[in-house]
Amino acid sequence: MTAESSNTPRSQPESLRARALAASITVKDLQESRDWYRDVVGFTVDRVFEHEGKLRAVALKAGAVEILLTQDDGAKGMDRRKGEGMSLMLTTAQNVDEIAARIKERGGKLDSEPEDNWGMRAFRFSDPDGFRFTVASERKQ
Repeated sequence: MTAESSNTPRSQPESLRARALAASITVKDLQESRDWYRDVVGFTVDRVFEHEGKLRAVALKAGAVEILLTQDDGAKGMDRRKGEGMSLMLTTAQNVDEIAARIKERGGKLDSEPEDNWGMRAFRFSDPDGFRFTVASERKQ
């Protein structure tokens, strides 16, 4: 931040300044999705939420990124398409090609192979319910 920018008045009313974004994803089979995100993509299980002995949600982490998986209750139909019309981007300082290779080695399927676009190297994959993700290198300056 430059001295000049620190003296610039903020817009009023003040705009939203979030520090993180966590996603909550409703899945068809919570245990299958938990295992897939953990074993195929490489997330770690942060917390498990049970009610009356039944698994209801799982909080996953990958670095600073958090995803909450919740069990679909079927109220809108168990076979409805999920993840329609949205994609989540995970940025990393890690080698994107190595991450893509590990996902494939663990049985995952990529929607697109790693390629260079917009100053980043990135690839895409979808989870078992159709939620789409892009994994990208941090933007080069």
